[in-house]
Amino acid sequence: MGRVEPPRQMPIEIIVAGMSLLGTLAGTFGGIIVSSRLTTYRIEQLEKKVDKHNTVIDRTYKLEQEYAVLDEKIRVANHRIGDLEEKTEV
Repeated sequence: MGRVEPPRQMPIEIIVAGMSLLGTLAGTFGGIIVSSRLTTYRIEQLEKKVDKHNTVIDRTYKLEQEYAVLDEKIRVANHRIGDLEEKTEV
């Protein structure tokens, strides 16, 4: 009969190195996921601030347009009053 060799055992250093690799990979991917979520959250918050800012700009622009219309109406009214005052003085 042939000689049966005992099964070879893996050296402990290789086992420790493999476990270290798995731990490093898990930590790295965990950090990437957490960082990605934080970045996404911060971008969403910035988008909300930009939207709020844009609505203020839009409202300010509309108010400026309304102010210009009212200013023109006041000029026209003052001109008419001036014309009426001239007619009454003559």
